[in-house]
Parts: sequence; C-alpha cells; structure tokens
Amino acid sequence: MRVGIGHDTHRLAAGGPLRLGGVDIPHDHHLVGHSDADVLLHAVTDALLGAAALGDIGQLFPDTDPAHQDRDSAEMLDAAVDRVHQAGYRVVNVDCIVFAQRPKLSSYKEALQRRIAELVRVTESDVGVKAKTGEGLGDIGREQAIAAQCVALIGKD
Repeated sequence: MRVGIGHDTHRLAAGGPLRLGGVDIPHDHHLVGHSDADVLLHAVTDALLGAAALGDIGQLFPDTDPAHQDRDSAEMLDAAVDRVHQAGYRVVNVDCIVFAQRPKLSSYKEALQRRIAELVRVTESDVGVKAKTGEGLGDIGREQAIAAQCVALIGKD
C-alpha cells in the first residue's frame, strides 16, 4: 500500500458555472487556470501520481504547452489513473476536501463522489468528499479562490 497527497488552488473570476470534481455547479463565479482549473480533480490527480511516485500534474500536463489550454481535467485524471495501473497499482480509495466560502456544496457531494469514483475506477463508497468554508478568512474566505486537498491510497495489483 502507498499513500499520496494532492493539493491545488485556483482563483475565482466572475461568471459561472463552477467546474468542480468534473461537475458543473451553478454559481456566479468560475475557476481560472490554463486548463479548466478544476481544483478538485487536480488534487486527486496529484495524490494518485504522488502515491505511485509518478511525478505530478505539472510534469505530465505543463501549463506552458498550448495543447493543455482549456483541457478537461477529467482527461488528465484518466491519464494519471492509466499510469498508476501501468505501474502495477490499483486505486483503493481517495478522500477529498474542498475549501470554498461559496457555493455551499452539501447538495453536490453525492454527484462529486459519483463522478470521482467513475474517474478513478472505484465504487462510490471508496470516495470521500468534504467541504469546508474559509470562515471569512484569507483568499478562500474572501471568495477570491477555491482550494482542494486529496489523500489517495493505492495498492499493488
């Protein structure tokens, strides 16, 4: 068994929807980045790559490469899962936290869990999704950014 951790933060800009965990969530802001800026899928991707010692999302999909402009983060996660499998591992579970002042994510947790499970090829019960606010503090609390963290457990096939 091996453990990896992933983290990502992106700034917010006016206009929605918000793409998070591969799900479009109605909101008056969206995340900004070179790809689709899905902080949750980026954190999952880095956690899995880290667990298998396969580098990080920036090495596989550099933001200096125009081919990755506006790229769907689900495609990047799928490629990372393929690499994890090729290295002889399987995903056991992932546990994620999204840090966002708004929108409130309670009613979207099941959809996020379902989509992440599909992408990492595990059952929904093997995916944890939690949401925390910034309590009005820092970039997250001032609604200038959203961040995500993920821990992934992988095992040998």
